[in-house]
Amino acid sequence: MGSELGGGLAITGNYPGKARTPEELRADLELAYSMIPGKHRLSLHASYAETDGKRVERNELEPAHFKSWIQWAQCKRLGLDFNPTFFAHPKASEGLTLTHPDPAIRQFWIQHGVICRRIGAAMGQALGTPCVTNVWIPDGSKDMPVDRRGPRERLMESLDAIFEEPINPVHNLDAVEAKLFGIGSESYVVGSHEFYLGYAVSRQKLLCLDAGHFHPTEVISDKISSVLSWLDEILLHVSRGVRWDSDHVVILNDELQAIAQELVRGRYLDRVHIGLDYFDASINRVAAWVIGARCMLKALLMALLEPIDTQRHGHPEGDFTGRLALTEELKTLPWNVVWDAYCLKAGVPVGETWLDDVRRHERDVLSQRK
Repeated sequence: MGSELGGGLAITGNYPGKARTPEELRADLELAYSMIPGKHRLSLHASYAETDGKRVERNELEPAHFKSWIQWAQCKRLGLDFNPTFFAHPKASEGLTLTHPDPAIRQFWIQHGVICRRIGAAMGQALGTPCVTNVWIPDGSKDMPVDRRGPRERLMESLDAIFEEPINPVHNLDAVEAKLFGIGSESYVVGSHEFYLGYAVSRQKLLCLDAGHFHPTEVISDKISSVLSWLDEILLHVSRGVRWDSDHVVILNDELQAIAQELVRGRYLDRVHIGLDYFDASINRVAAWVIGARCMLKALLMALLEPIDTQRHGHPEGDFTGRLALTEELKTLPWNVVWDAYCLKAGVPVGETWLDDVRRHERDVLSQRK
């Protein structure tokens, strides 16, 4: 089973217990955070506005519609990031938003982008930590287009209009996100990697690298050092594509470890905003959040525990044999003991014991949601 969101987005699965209200969603998030060590942030879409049952168009949203989210984040000492929602709307039914040939539709989505930056700034100011407001649009073509240039020129103009208003980066940071293809845009995506890389460098915006938005054999770990040669900061959407951008739950695989190693070995941790981007409605949603977040943290811990100086300088110039030997030996060092100690110190469950709490929550709470 699944549901179509539009813009090439679909959710597969219908696992029972889905949150029906913002309060239920926040309660589920709190449970997940209680099982994940460290400090946390939540990346929120504009579609999660709370409007008291009134219809509010997306180009008319205000920070007040996210007041409850901000107050909750303040109470829980969380940071918030934000995303305009350029899909699941009648004015996005053709799969075109900021590149639409109709100026009126294009202006509607420009206004949405402008407002979302203001909302992001309000979140950042209230919480004392910059909100990363990330722009992703679904615009593209299912079959081969005749005109590739026109939509990209319109996208550049639309983005320039969205970012025209100066906003203090202490409160809000702007990011743009590329994609290779999606359902309904298999042949052409306006916001390609090359387009957004050029735009981010020329406009000094954050570039968002999504692990599921490239060719199946293409990895973002190899792009980080290249992009950060030209940009001060970037945003990561750590995901797990399976054959295409399917946003599977993040696991501790080779690419996740490579991403963490690149961040630590390159000394990029203070220049990279790490976001997790995955969903799977075929399994318990709280468990999915916990599994993916704990795996990301495990990968970072493994990278931080590496004897990097020994790897860099412990072998003579050109001693590739020694480098390979040490790298392989590191894979079996008992990093999991340090992870367990970290979880104990942070007051979160050790090992798979967190699953017992999720099972109880499913039995006592999720199963009651109809």
